[in-house]
Amino acid sequence: MADEYLTLSLSSGGDVKIKLRPDLAPGPVARITELARVGFYDGVKFHRVIPGFMAQGGCPNGTGMGGSSKPDLQAEFNNEPHVRGVCSMARTSYPHSANSQFFICFDDATFLDRQYTVWGVVEEGMEFVDALPKGEPPREPGVIVKATVS
Repeated sequence: MADEYLTLSLSSGGDVKIKLRPDLAPGPVARITELARVGFYDGVKFHRVIPGFMAQGGCPNGTGMGGSSKPDLQAEFNNEPHVRGVCSMARTSYPHSANSQFFICFDDATFLDRQYTVWGVVEEGMEFVDALPKGEPPREPGVIVKATVS
């Protein structure tokens, strides 16, 4: 089977091409691709962008408190390290609470390893993630203009 990619067209200037890893996290990959295909992520903000750590998005109301109408996912923690460009599911303190929110690591965040579900890695366009406005929340948040799966 050919590799699948999630492409996020960002307001910060370009496209981010993420290689999906269903071998690591089949549930989260299926959820993200399903949501992307119905336009769920289009127009969604990166509501939490911490320099040297990560950029978080995927909340439909832009606050970090929301998710899709689908049930929360079972955690699929794996041994993939949280390093620059790695994409992982965001969740509450409850391990099985990931839904639609995700984050992209700016730098080494291996203290998250085996506690958050890695589902992909940025292969192109990390500079556009780096260019997202910073803050919790940013004053003028960066936006996913369009999310597509190919």
